[in-house]
Amino acid sequence: MRIAVTGSTGMVGNEVIRYFKKQGHAVTRILRTDSHFSPNGSTIHWDIVSRKIDKNGLENHDVVIHLAGANIAGKRWTEQYKEQIRASRVDGTRLLCKALAELKNPPKVLLSASAIGYYGSREPEQSMDESKLIGEGFLPEVCDQWEKATRPAELAGIRVVHMRIGTVISTKGGALAKMLPPFKMGLGGRLGSGRQMFSWIALEELPLVMDHLIKNSKLSGPINVTSPKPVSNAEFTRILGEQLKRPIFFPVPAFGVKVLFGEMGDRLLLEGAQVVPRRLKDSGYEFQYPTLQKTLSACLS
Repeated sequence: MRIAVTGSTGMVGNEVIRYFKKQGHAVTRILRTDSHFSPNGSTIHWDIVSRKIDKNGLENHDVVIHLAGANIAGKRWTEQYKEQIRASRVDGTRLLCKALAELKNPPKVLLSASAIGYYGSREPEQSMDESKLIGEGFLPEVCDQWEKATRPAELAGIRVVHMRIGTVISTKGGALAKMLPPFKMGLGGRLGSGRQMFSWIALEELPLVMDHLIKNSKLSGPINVTSPKPVSNAEFTRILGEQLKRPIFFPVPAFGVKVLFGEMGDRLLLEGAQVVPRRLKDSGYEFQYPTLQKTLSACLS
């Protein structure tokens, strides 16, 4: 297959490209025009701000995997950064999908990233599968607009899958990489009450899920891409401490998180939802990293 990937220079993008190249597929990176990344292999360039994309380069790809978007945990959520989060996802998706809809030889499938932020904050006992309604607040609104921006591709007959991805677990970056230094020093602890749910997915699981979604032509629309075994923040803290053989005596009070991180910390660290991958499991997908213990053991070995 010929596969084109946006967000290809990030942690997830690089893992996805590595996997599909190893499987023998031809992979094209879709890069920003101002990117300083120097890849080996074919590239396509686009510019979301000026609304330009190389349509000719997009022709004759079997699959497009759309992962691009500003890091939601990259910095405090000022109004300016919130607009950057929104625009990088919604405007970028709209630009890409309009271009795909106009191709002579469009892809058969578009795997478009979304996030479990769609569900917002829920009580720990609430189980959220794909049938549940959208939550309230900034992230649910962004995710809703993000998914709706794929409409031009859907109308053109392209099978579109909205991958509602959980927190990605890896030592290469993201949440775990930021947590490791204090935990290794024995300074780790739960955040706030610790009751908030943590729905996650192993980095190495993501390309396996995407491969499954590409091959299963009956799957379209929202798909929760999370482990079947979400945990609370307190459970995550305990398991990580056990894996590192370190004490976890230093809980961070909720007000401390809010002071340090503002709205971003409130929404991403102190709130959560128990998201479950019902449609993935119903389609026969078997998780290689189903538990946090197995995932952290593999990451930290």
